[in-house]
Amino acid sequence: MDFADSPQEAAFRARLRAWLAEHNPKLPHSSTDDAYWDGQAPWHRALYDAGFFGLSWPEEVGGHGLPSVYEAIVDEELAQAGAPPRPSLGYLVQGMMRHGSEDVQRRFLPGLVSGRERWCQGFSEPDAGSDLAALRTRAVRQGDEYVITGHKVWTSYSDEADWCLVLARTDPGVPKHRGLSAFALRMDQAAVEQRPLKMINGVTREFGEVRFDGAVAKASDMVGEPGEGWRLAMTVVSHEREPGELGYVARYTKAVNELADVLRAEPGRFTEENVRDVAWAVVEAEMLRLHVCRRLSDRLDGTSHGPEGSVDKLLMTRVEQAVGHAALGISNLTGGIEEDTWLKTYLYSRAQSIMGGTSQVQRNLVATRILGLPVA
Repeated sequence: MDFADSPQEAAFRARLRAWLAEHNPKLPHSSTDDAYWDGQAPWHRALYDAGFFGLSWPEEVGGHGLPSVYEAIVDEELAQAGAPPRPSLGYLVQGMMRHGSEDVQRRFLPGLVSGRERWCQGFSEPDAGSDLAALRTRAVRQGDEYVITGHKVWTSYSDEADWCLVLARTDPGVPKHRGLSAFALRMDQAAVEQRPLKMINGVTREFGEVRFDGAVAKASDMVGEPGEGWRLAMTVVSHEREPGELGYVARYTKAVNELADVLRAEPGRFTEENVRDVAWAVVEAEMLRLHVCRRLSDRLDGTSHGPEGSVDKLLMTRVEQAVGHAALGISNLTGGIEEDTWLKTYLYSRAQSIMGGTSQVQRNLVATRILGLPVA
């Protein structure tokens, strides 16, 4: 394998590195501070305006039409500079590109890709998380509109979103997987109520719960055909579990580099166990980076992934919890703000085995859809 840059890639990397030296917002860890989430919208727009976001997406939707390897270069340089990772919305873009009509793509994707319009994803519900097809949110046709009533939870960025990609039941008379449809819905309606969800590490700006009490979506804003919601959801979820779509490589590499810097600054302060834990977190993060390189290579060869996203999700969980375990050891031997930061990093990591699909569900999918084992 040869991961060396071509001349064009090297020039792109140099331009990005020079830009980052002047424009790095130096936000705190995503897992530790609301200031990180407050800074996501301006960071998204800054990356896009400088030509460093949406690189592999088609030009007609606001992208740059470049090979996926350029996304990997961005991730690597962001991590090296200690900058925040790319905003994680590639899964929404992929869902719209795969299932949305040309009209839907033309109206919505440029604003989504550029960051000029903020989006959230209304899928999970209090009683429909891992079993997403059991969702109860209803959408009832009334003329040229659908009236939507229901309750979503763990909705990322819902507090500042202009639009929500909502999954709702449009046909209750068919099997649960077949009666779902997806809509682009405006969030600035009186019938939409958003409440922040405070997490154990103190963050309040990442997730929210959203209630729709007769909210309205235009029939022309349906994404896909009626009843196609489950297929769209599976497209979104498969990309949601790919670390290359989320910029997670940069996120984890940034964290392990900072942990290593703490050890180097005062080597006599930490135990051999602390050193081993940080070293293992470095290994795990590098393993994930190389895995993403392989995924990108597959994509360049025209190979798309489906259930393999469950493998990616399990790997991300393993890496994040290795980083969190190392951070907890460091927090026990430091004081002041460092202790708060690394303890919050650990607390956040524990959720990775649940959010985005539980590890148990991912293992079942690997067993049945990849290994071909019988359903118990």
